[in-house]
This record gives sequence, structure tokens and C-alpha cells, in this order.
Amino acid sequence: MSNRPSLKIGVEEEYQIINPETRGLEYVITRSSKGEEPVLRGHDSEAPLNETLASLTRSLASPVLGNISAVRDALLEQRIVVCRTAQDLGLAVAAAGAHPFASWRQAGVPMPGRFVGLSDELRGVAERLLVFGMHVHIGIEDRDFAIDCMNIVRYVLPHILTLSTSSPFWMGRDTGLQSYRCVVQENLPRSGIPQRFDSYAEFQHYVDVLTRTNCIRSVTDIWWDVRPHPVYPSLEIRILDMTPRVEDAVAIIAVVQAVVAWLYDLRSKNVSFRLYQTSLIEENKWRAERYGLNGKMIDFGKEEQLPARFLVRELLRLIDPYVDELGSRREINHIYTIVEHGTSADRQRVAYREHGGDSNREEALRAVVDHLIQETMICVE
Repeated sequence: MSNRPSLKIGVEEEYQIINPETRGLEYVITRSSKGEEPVLRGHDSEAPLNETLASLTRSLASPVLGNISAVRDALLEQRIVVCRTAQDLGLAVAAAGAHPFASWRQAGVPMPGRFVGLSDELRGVAERLLVFGMHVHIGIEDRDFAIDCMNIVRYVLPHILTLSTSSPFWMGRDTGLQSYRCVVQENLPRSGIPQRFDSYAEFQHYVDVLTRTNCIRSVTDIWWDVRPHPVYPSLEIRILDMTPRVEDAVAIIAVVQAVVAWLYDLRSKNVSFRLYQTSLIEENKWRAERYGLNGKMIDFGKEEQLPARFLVRELLRLIDPYVDELGSRREINHIYTIVEHGTSADRQRVAYREHGGDSNREEALRAVVDHLIQETMICVE
């Protein structure tokens, strides 16, 4: 039996820096493709980040925070510094999976830093990746358990995605989806739901083959929705949209941590969780992308469709025995608020309709950006 994982938490967030007059996308704050350093990219190429902000975004990514209360404080502090730094530049901040009308075809639109240097390989795919996610690291020091956990956690990734959906608009139109960011992200090679691996050695062999044959530079060029992190001893959940409300983000992070605690407990008791085909899990991922909480997903044990809200509540019941030990009861309770009232994608569509919708598209989209700025920057009011 592996040693109990630390379950320490690290978080990476990607921010949109907005011109408050045009509501256009001026800069992005993402990770660098060359390492873990945060990068501010935009019309001035790589502009220097505020030193405090750079330190915060770098340290928060490392899975060292032991409880959700510390995560909430650190994430709130980071967002406050991001917002104040933007304000000092006469700009604003929005946190969402996609900008409602920015187009990768426009000259000067910033490319997320993590894909800079890959344009020769990815070509048009890299150009289109104007999307923003939240990556959650959960400390798992035993590599074999990290693989076991990855195999099983794939099943609930669509459930967790439904809670974060915030990218219904893309290049000035309503896509009809709740998370169009996921669709864009899936254009990358080595993306989406990963295959099952029998051991860490099998996973490492996969990485080694691709590295030796010069298909990838390192494991960081594997963009699955969940992966063992190559630097931090952790499992990294990458399927999530950015969320404008910090309380939503913290609650979702708490769910991810509790899921890993639950799966370790199952393993320690030699209780198995059935592993389903990747193609079946992908079916639920599509339903989560398309409908979010408002649709149905498949319960593969019962082999029937059930409301997504019901299945999310079922997941919450499964992790409930671990919540008090982790000190995240308040945050998990907030998930029920999200389930009842909807996600950012739902609220964005309300703002769009209230300002004329398709009959007044340009003004309605600007109103959606204003709505995102308001929800993101409330932390500095």
C-alpha cells in the first residue's frame, strides 16, 4: 500500500486583461511554455509582470497549501493583486474560459504564453488557442497511486467540468455550448481524456518513446485533461474553465481535493472502482461541454441518462465522508448553490439576452464582458 498522499493543493489561473473602453482583450496572463514562470503577453509582446504578482502566481501553482482555507486566502490575494495591477495600467480583468468576442484572426491579439514557441509544430491549432483554464494540482507523492487515481478520476472529470463552464461565446457568437473552451483545447494533439495506464512505468515508457523520437520536448507537451505533473509530485486536473467568481473556483478546487481523498480511501480498503472505456467517458465530456448542468449525462453503472445535476449531487454524497476531515464543508456546500443557480455560462447568457441578444449583438457582447469584469473584480471593491 502506498503512503497516504499529502493532498496539498496548487492552483494555476489564466487571466484576461481587458481594455475597459473597447472591452477588447489587451493582454493575457498565463504560464510560459518554457517553464513555470507566469507571463503577461499582449500588444507589447512579453511585458514585465509586477514582482509581487509574479511571485504569487508562481508560488500558488506549487502544491504546498495544506487546506482549502489557505487556498482561498492565497487565491483571493492573487486575484486582488492581478486586479490592482491592471487598474494601475488603466485596464480591467476578466476570468472566464474564453473572451466573448476576441478573435485569434485579429492582428495583435495575444497568444497564451504556454504555446509560444510551438507555432511551427502546431501551426493553425496554436493560433486558435485563445482560451483560459484553471489547473488544479493535488499532491500525490506515490507515482503509482497517481496513475491509479488518474485512471479512475477520468470518470468524474465531466461532472466537475459542469461546475466550471464559462465559455459559451466564441469570436462574437453564442456557440450553443457551455464550455467551448474544451472544444478548442481538444484540437491539440495528446489532449482530452487520457487512456488507461496499468502503472507509472507504462506511462513513463509512453513519455520516453515520444521524447526519444522528438515528438515532444517533455511531458509538458502532453495536454490531457488530467496528467501526472512532471515537476510537482501531484496529479494535475486541467479540464476546468476559468471561473469569474472566486468562491466558485475555491469550491470546485475543494471538490477535486475531496475526490482524490475518496479514491485513496477506496484503494487503502482494496475496493475497486470500475474503469470505463475512454470513449464512454468522452461521451459524458461532450454532454458536459454542450449542456453543462442543464443536460443529462450517462450513469454507466445503470446504463441510463440522468440529469447532470443529479449526478453531481451523487458525487457530492460520495465525497461527503472526507469533507470535514479536509476542512472544506463550507466550500463543498457552495457547490449546491452552483448546482441550483447555474454557472458563469448561464449568467453570461442572461446578460446577453438582457442587452438585446442577437438583435443588438455588439452591445450585448460588450455587456457580457462588463458582467465578467464585475464578477471578477468584485474582490477589490
